[in-house]
Amino acid sequence: MIERCRDAFPVRMMCRLLKVSASGYYDWRTRKPSQRHQDNARLSRRINQLHQASDGVFGSPRIWEEFQYEGERCSLNRVARLMKASNLVGIPSIKRWRKKKSGERPDYVLNHLERDFTAALPNVKWVTDITYIPTREGWLYLAVVIDLYHGVVVGWSMSQTMEKLLVIQAVLMALWQKDHGNPVVLHSDRGSQFTSYEYQRFLSDHNVISSMSAVGSCYDNAAAESFFGLLKRERVNRRNYRTRSEARSDVFDYIERFYNQRKKRKLTQNALN
Repeated sequence: MIERCRDAFPVRMMCRLLKVSASGYYDWRTRKPSQRHQDNARLSRRINQLHQASDGVFGSPRIWEEFQYEGERCSLNRVARLMKASNLVGIPSIKRWRKKKSGERPDYVLNHLERDFTAALPNVKWVTDITYIPTREGWLYLAVVIDLYHGVVVGWSMSQTMEKLLVIQAVLMALWQKDHGNPVVLHSDRGSQFTSYEYQRFLSDHNVISSMSAVGSCYDNAAAESFFGLLKRERVNRRNYRTRSEARSDVFDYIERFYNQRKKRKLTQNALN
């Protein structure tokens, strides 16, 4: 208060009325910022950079997680406090429950995952699913294949129609990067694209073991649903795509530049630890 009013009132008078020693005030005024204050300023600058790089999506948990990857030692509460001081907020997820019609699972296809979304090695367990992206031209459909070992999207495909070829192309992209000939389990829901003869024949021809969810259970493919939730929350729901081409470019940017790179940094950091 004395500092704010020093041009309007005599300093010594204010010190006397506020019961503050004048020497104490002048000592405070010339004192260098504490190490804590300097650290907070540095962290605040980095928080702003990460928040801006995420297009305003990251909240304190995600920014704190980025700090852990970078080797920055600070608490989640400290990050939340600094973000609040800078009026920075993330975008919370919206929990929705939806039910879609299930297809008839072939008799020979089992649920090999049984909600175990962990993998000890890459290219052992994959999950796949389809989602839709609204544009002014109409829907753009996206199919992805996610490796459960590190959570990276190893295959994806986009089309204006939701057909069998959409998911086959996504699986084919995943197979191109596969570094061994051993079988891999590929889990999906019971959508008609996944239960089709062409899709099942394609998997069989490429040494891929088909796995499918139980009837009416969205949690059996929660890993794929979780990715789509992030995609919608962090990118798609914050855009108004004029064309399918514009949506394609933006989704490609999110998958390859933003999401996959972040997962790979996390994998590298865990390996170092």
